[in-house]
Amino acid sequence: MDIDNRKLLVGGEWKEAEESFDVRSPYSGEIVASVQSAGPDTFEDAIAVAVQGAGKMRELPRFRIASGLRNISEGIASRADEITRTIALESGKPLSYARGEVQRGQATFAWAASEAERFGGEMVPLDTQANGKGKTGFSFRIPRGIVYGITPFNFPLNLVAHKVAPALASGNAVIIKPSRKTPITSLILGEIFLESGLPKEAFQVVPMDTKYIDRMHDDERVKLISFTGSDKVGWGLKAKSGKKAVSLELGGNAPVIVDETAKIDETVKRVTTGAFAFSGQVCISIQRVLLHEKIADEFTEKFVERANALKVGDPLEESTQLSVMIDEGAAKKAKSWVDEAVDGGAEALCGNERDGAMLSATILKNAHSEMKVVTDEIFAPVAVVETFSDFEEAVSLANESRYGLQAGVFTGDLGRAMFAAKNLEYGGVIVNDVPTFRVDNMPYGGVKDSGFGREGLRYAMEEMSEIRLVSFQ
Repeated sequence: MDIDNRKLLVGGEWKEAEESFDVRSPYSGEIVASVQSAGPDTFEDAIAVAVQGAGKMRELPRFRIASGLRNISEGIASRADEITRTIALESGKPLSYARGEVQRGQATFAWAASEAERFGGEMVPLDTQANGKGKTGFSFRIPRGIVYGITPFNFPLNLVAHKVAPALASGNAVIIKPSRKTPITSLILGEIFLESGLPKEAFQVVPMDTKYIDRMHDDERVKLISFTGSDKVGWGLKAKSGKKAVSLELGGNAPVIVDETAKIDETVKRVTTGAFAFSGQVCISIQRVLLHEKIADEFTEKFVERANALKVGDPLEESTQLSVMIDEGAAKKAKSWVDEAVDGGAEALCGNERDGAMLSATILKNAHSEMKVVTDEIFAPVAVVETFSDFEEAVSLANESRYGLQAGVFTGDLGRAMFAAKNLEYGGVIVNDVPTFRVDNMPYGGVKDSGFGREGLRYAMEEMSEIRLVSFQ
């Protein structure tokens, strides 16, 4: 079959680059497209063009920026079926989840348009001291200039949107380095951007090999790096970034606490989705399920039953609930962690079968705190069930992690919910739903090894701009 050849977006034009690579379907192994990959010269061109774009964006009135962002949102909606299929092809994400991602991407740009219209500063009282008598102060936000966004494979539209939309909404130019596993969706977003009416230099899509990325660290024209990915890579990137502003949304090891007052059937249903959606390849996918001892046996039995009932297959089939991981290497790694836990005394209640990049939904019990399946981010369809007798003990168990992105709590006790909200060491505490819950305007980000900074339009816009104080006599 003819192979789709995809060029880079630089300065509003589709350009050849120094190298190229093939994007393959994780499910079929077939080549989906051949994509151009930037070398040093193309990367230099992208930054030079982005400097021009940053200047133009800074001068645009708010209504123009908002209009352009709404045009992007509408463009995504008009190509929803195409983008949904592309996400499923290049990432292996089942259609139902891919479709949901497209809807979220559309909403992210719509939210950004609204935020662009109202994003600003505040009046600052200066006569609180004697030397401030007669003075009036106010603050406003200054765009940083060029935002460099590095995005992972698992949400090839919406995690790109969470870099691009707030960067444009706050008056910046943005360069996106998409994952080499899933670059096609971001290139389609580039096509939509070109019809938005915003300055063509304001958005570049530049897939590239990480061997060239040190040029970005060293270039003073890049003012902020927004990275989503693994904690090891993210903290390494920060160490090399010197004076640049950095925002990191890193890995997680999300726990969910279920006490004896929770509605079991409803909670099991939500936890199954939270653990196994997109084969667990979500930063806030449930990895640890902490169950009160009174309901542990019943909950676990129903959890295993639901996991075994998931429809496994081709991501392009509407009925598929669980499909392949991003590649065979990822599946092998996850399987090795599970096998290591089983060899150490854990019991696999279901799953633990691998066929190429396909790993079945796996539930473990009797794992302990020195096992990787408990301490690290497995990023796979694997969940560990643990028991507790006291709610405060459960919160302490959940906090025994170097990660702190989001945690979930199912309880009918308001006092326990508030205790969890105050004491769980996570960027988000989700009560009576799974930690996998996210609405795209909420502040989203982590603590500890899960990073710092927040996404969620206005919060990201604050990261991507600086406060300027003005005082009048």
